[in-house]
Amino acid sequence: MSGFFQMLRKKKELIPLIGFMAFAAAGATSASVYFLFTKPDVILNKTNNPEPWERLDPSKPQKLITINQQWRPIEELELVKRLTK
Repeated sequence: MSGFFQMLRKKKELIPLIGFMAFAAAGATSASVYFLFTKPDVILNKTNNPEPWERLDPSKPQKLITINQQWRPIEELELVKRLTK
């Protein structure tokens, strides 16, 4: 570890690069954790919920921004869903 800090003392131009890389790694990690715990389409355990898309609320938008979204059930899909259950 001390060799790393000695290298930074010799090559000071690496300090911003390391700072940006640390910021990017922290942002990627925090975004992954956020999506893991808040988004319903991200699953960890497939045995308890093999089809998570069926639990989604169609009236709640899943995108970051939604413009003029109106949801109506499709008759053909509802028929297939009834026949397969």
